[in-house]
Amino acid sequence: MTARQARVGLTQRVVHLSDRDERRDALDQAWVPLLEQIPAVAIPIPNRLADPVAFVRDMAIDLLILTGGNDLTHLEGAHDISPERDHTEGALLAYAEQRAVPVLGVCRGMQMLVHHHGGSVERVDGHVAVPHLVASTASGSPSPPLWPVAHGRTVNSFHGWGVRATGMPSGWHALATAPDGTIEAVAHPTLPLVGIMWHPERPDPHPADLELIVALLYTQRGPR
Repeated sequence: MTARQARVGLTQRVVHLSDRDERRDALDQAWVPLLEQIPAVAIPIPNRLADPVAFVRDMAIDLLILTGGNDLTHLEGAHDISPERDHTEGALLAYAEQRAVPVLGVCRGMQMLVHHHGGSVERVDGHVAVPHLVASTASGSPSPPLWPVAHGRTVNSFHGWGVRATGMPSGWHALATAPDGTIEAVAHPTLPLVGIMWHPERPDPHPADLELIVALLYTQRGPR
């Protein structure tokens, strides 16, 4: 019998079309060819589910990716907000922690991970459409190491909110920093939860990011 492909559940940004009074879920098409390289099946997760946990459980999701887009609703000065998305991702994170389901938080997704675990997010300058180097940090060594960040790698950057060292959740590891000292990658000390501030789906996939997704997929008990 052929083993089934891994299933990756992806949360979606909310786009508000004011001229139609319509709120749409949206997912960058680039995620699909990225995940097909593993290979894995991309499964978009709607934001208006009555029970998002039941959806993820019934779809036998092996890895959750919290994608980019939208501001976290609680942030002062946030404008592109989506309370329904905050609710969906919060419920999924609680489920993931309970069942040790791997999670990759991308950009806003990392911010959500940090916030959900008691850290803080704040405004940062010079990170919107400004590629920059990242430095691997000595403290970024969960045991065993999940994914070493290459020192001096250039990453894309599309965010106006970020995490500083003072905003890190208690016990979490900082895996990489930007030149201004803001945190670019984080990992939970014991659970398979990783956050990165750059977008692995654009413009071209980096081999290290594919390695991270594979490592998360097959951590703990392997695909579910």
